[in-house]
Amino acid sequence: MDEEYDVIVLGTGLKECILSGLLSVDGLKVLHMDRNDYYGGESTSLYLVQLWKRFRGSDKPPPQLGSSRDYNVDMIPKFIMANGALVRVLIHTDVTKYLYFKAVDGSFVYSKGKVHKVPATDMEALKSPLMGIFEKRRARKFFIYVQNYNESDPKTHEGMDLTRVTTRELIEKYGLDDNTMDFIGHALALHRDDRYLDEPALDTVKRMKLYAESLARFQGGSPYIYPLYGLGELPQAFARLSAVYGGTYMLNKPECKVEFDEEGKVCGVTSEGETAKCKKVVCDPSYLTNKVRKVGKVARAIAIMSHPIPNTNDSHSVQIILPQKQLGRKSDMYLFCCSYTHNVAPKGKFIAFVSTEAETDNPESELKPGIDLLGQVDEIFFEAYDRFEPVNEPSLDNCFISTSYDPTTHFESTVDDVLNMYTLITGKVLDLNVDLSAASAAEE
Repeated sequence: MDEEYDVIVLGTGLKECILSGLLSVDGLKVLHMDRNDYYGGESTSLYLVQLWKRFRGSDKPPPQLGSSRDYNVDMIPKFIMANGALVRVLIHTDVTKYLYFKAVDGSFVYSKGKVHKVPATDMEALKSPLMGIFEKRRARKFFIYVQNYNESDPKTHEGMDLTRVTTRELIEKYGLDDNTMDFIGHALALHRDDRYLDEPALDTVKRMKLYAESLARFQGGSPYIYPLYGLGELPQAFARLSAVYGGTYMLNKPECKVEFDEEGKVCGVTSEGETAKCKKVVCDPSYLTNKVRKVGKVARAIAIMSHPIPNTNDSHSVQIILPQKQLGRKSDMYLFCCSYTHNVAPKGKFIAFVSTEAETDNPESELKPGIDLLGQVDEIFFEAYDRFEPVNEPSLDNCFISTSYDPTTHFESTVDDVLNMYTLITGKVLDLNVDLSAASAAEE
């Protein structure tokens, strides 16, 4: 271990694994360590026995739930946007060859006490029970504008500069009401709160286009895909990639103490009395607790069920977004469900998650609106975890710390953090102009 590395990565969470893969591919000498004896850190997947140990303190789950090894329960469950940044990173690094994806059945939104399919195109808008007849026509016009919008072709802009016009102004031009904006902003553009309304509309239009293009990609009921056997496959796939390019992996390394020189710059990492030298450290917040601050808390419930979520057309995998306004909250709530069709549970079993940014000290009552949509559950677990973000200046200490995972059930914000970190570490922007069809064979 007493060698010198360009970068030492601490923690095998998804963000750290993607970065160690990207940096290894770039030719850097990478050492990747984790204090745990398993991959995934916060974003690991658990078998049923491991889940029971964590939440019930025993290793004897009830036998009627089926075989422990048939379960792969993600601790940070997120779907992947079919044309989104994560798929581009997977193709860019050729990690797609280690993974098999399957389309997700449904994408829904909660509005006025009911669950509805998210309309993503002008034709779907016309059929949607979310809107009255006149609102449908207005929404259809807006969807057509978004579908035709091309940043580099002013003829499609209808005289508006979307880098200046706010989302609120754009919506007013089409005369859409608050409820319509609610599902567009939160379930299509995937904003996590309502700040976007007073920000330039270009970002929202791009997000809507990404959703619609991803939906069209697999002709499924949603724009999302998800790996067979769950997300636990992702960190391991990037670990393999790193190893192929000469990266070194060490699990079960206690302490992992980051060492600094007299100028406060990182110079190595010590574990079990040995120090590996390095120029830079990449890690999750738990490895450098004095360089992060708490920014929030995520509350979530994990349920094991014997049926799909009601009112979702019997979808075996589904996302439901509950916009904050519908619940009288400051932040959205997310429902995520997957099942034996993605090989994450035994036949006939479904795993559902409800997550949100905690606004009180009582996660169980806060999550009630989401849990009420699940119907009968076999088992339910509750958990809350703190979210941290870095406060250090990487240019001074050469420490690059990821942000904790947010409560969203899709990957867009996670990948943004990875890409920003990649640029800070290397000074380069990752080129994500890839041939998206390269990932299509695996999705079948």
